[in-house]
Amino acid sequence: MKKKTMGKKRKRGSHFGWLQIIILLQFFLLAHSTSQRIHKKDSDDDDDQMYYPPVQLHLFADHVVLDNGIVNVSLSTPGGMVTAIEYNGIDNLLQFDYKENNRGYWDLVWSKPDHPHDVFDKLDGDSFEVIMEDENQVEISFLRTWNSSETELPLNIDKRYIMLRGSSGFYSYAIFERLEGWPDVNISQGRIVFKLQQNLFRYMAVSDDRQRIMPTSEDRDNGEALDYPEAVLLTNPANNFLRGEVDDKYQYSSDNKDNRVHGWICTDPPTGFWIITPSNEFKTAGPVKQDLTSHAGPISLSMFFSTHYAGQPLILKFRDGEPWKKVFGPVFVYLNSVLEGDEPLALWSDAKEQMLIETESWPYDFPKSDDFPYADQRGTVSGRLVVRDSYISDRLIIARSAYIGLAPPGEPGSWQRENKGYQFWTETDDMGYFLINGIRSGNYSLYAWIPGFIGDYKCDVQIEVRPGCKIRLGYIIYDPPRNGPTLWEIGIPDRTAAEFFVPDPNPTLMNQLYNIQPDKFRQYGLWDRYTDLYPDEDLVYTIGSSVYQTDWYFAHVNRNIGNKTYVPTTWKILFELDDVDESANYTLQIALASANDAELQVRINDETTETPYFKTGLIGKDNAIARHGIHGLYWLYSVSIPGSILVCTTTNTILLTQSRGSTPWKGIMYDYIRFEAPASNIQP
Repeated sequence: MKKKTMGKKRKRGSHFGWLQIIILLQFFLLAHSTSQRIHKKDSDDDDDQMYYPPVQLHLFADHVVLDNGIVNVSLSTPGGMVTAIEYNGIDNLLQFDYKENNRGYWDLVWSKPDHPHDVFDKLDGDSFEVIMEDENQVEISFLRTWNSSETELPLNIDKRYIMLRGSSGFYSYAIFERLEGWPDVNISQGRIVFKLQQNLFRYMAVSDDRQRIMPTSEDRDNGEALDYPEAVLLTNPANNFLRGEVDDKYQYSSDNKDNRVHGWICTDPPTGFWIITPSNEFKTAGPVKQDLTSHAGPISLSMFFSTHYAGQPLILKFRDGEPWKKVFGPVFVYLNSVLEGDEPLALWSDAKEQMLIETESWPYDFPKSDDFPYADQRGTVSGRLVVRDSYISDRLIIARSAYIGLAPPGEPGSWQRENKGYQFWTETDDMGYFLINGIRSGNYSLYAWIPGFIGDYKCDVQIEVRPGCKIRLGYIIYDPPRNGPTLWEIGIPDRTAAEFFVPDPNPTLMNQLYNIQPDKFRQYGLWDRYTDLYPDEDLVYTIGSSVYQTDWYFAHVNRNIGNKTYVPTTWKILFELDDVDESANYTLQIALASANDAELQVRINDETTETPYFKTGLIGKDNAIARHGIHGLYWLYSVSIPGSILVCTTTNTILLTQSRGSTPWKGIMYDYIRFEAPASNIQP
């Protein structure tokens, strides 16, 4: 295959025929002009297409090949499995000795409500169709249609693949559809999987500071299994540099908002394989939903929805014949290369540049499904978000860097558990202004949350978006939960536990990558480090002298008392009050960043009582502690405390008990705690 070198011009032409020298000279001049994309369909791009070979579709008895002279992709028919990707002189970037249905594929995990055994379904198509074929674009479809005589997944599947002229890669998207009256079903995961050649791709990049040489599947097979199958201690890796490290795919998870590009680098020949996600509109649970990226294998994933870091609330549950249709993608599989002798790490920088081009081009103007609306069929919503909190300021407060978005109608904060519709999010600027582009037609609620303030905003008015509309909302005012002035607080309200104390890992269970950056929470086994630091007595935090960055453990976990036996723990907050209004109520605001099979109990000045003053009940299934996340789903509790049970002559004690023991991963992470005086205590 022809090598794609990098520079201002992002797509390189092929060497072909006796016109090679003339074409390359002309191309060289174009390559040093402003960056362009062939498939943007503007006039300059249309002129440039003559310098690239046409896209071709080759049909064979059991497979098809998409070929644009830069890359060619083989897919099985009618199944629609990606069996080979040829690029940069490499016959197949995928692990060719795997079965053809285990190299590149879509899959879903589903179950029947009355038989909750998970089925891993690779969505084999049963028919193949050419949607579009010309010299500039080929789009093909692999269909699987359900009928009432079947007992399999009641879902119509339409998997699409697109190749464009001059494009160094290919696109994939799918339309999933249920018709009214179809059987009940649960669907817990949807994704695309690519399994690359182990002997070629050894270096993985997820972000600027999260990239490294990775172990192979064989290294993991030869390692020591730890507390769960995903975590392995590398005891005899082929690369001795990795000996003694822990590998766990969850150490490389990312929030949706940060998961725009990730992938792998081969150093000989220098080649990059990247998954680029140009939009998160089709992903579930909003911008801070965490999910997998790439991991040892080498494997690259495009995760559309899952229960990771959230649990059962994100299972798609269809009942009573509910109809549904949704388009997932397109995502872009981007391939790049540099000349022999050039720095292979430049491939990562180039992939980030391509990611920006893809995101700026969203929504794409080339998918041929009627279910994918182009830009002129979409709408925009704009406005300005401010905060009203008279206990902080007499004036409205600008909501800087707030997350604001449209999602299906629901209660405040329901977006983080929403899993069937589309969501459209952005961040406000330094003056609180926002603009949400490319919104599909439909009815939405406007939601927001603001770093520095607890709670969730929801606009009282439902928003109807129509094709081509431009909705200007003007000023939007958020009144965050508050009942009185702040007496003391612990942490920062940002929906994570990142500001709290994260210990160094057990030196025998390290991932060296996270020893040199702030994300220490991604280290394995930190749940047991609590016992090392507090072997007999639990955490005590004294208001006025303790510092949350060093004295508040990032996760409220159980204590290991030996033989893998874990018991609940109780943390204490000590504070003094100069005066107590016994006739009024005080408020304890507790914001949680994560909960997993946990129950938080609150006691006030009485350590011996069996009955807590407040308890959450059993909450959470996000498993963020085990999966090295610093947050899961957000929870907020406002606990009213009568002044009659507080004292001003001695120290007050708030006792926080996570009452569910038995395993190391039952626990919670606090986002922020605030103790408020009664409203009457505010000074005029």
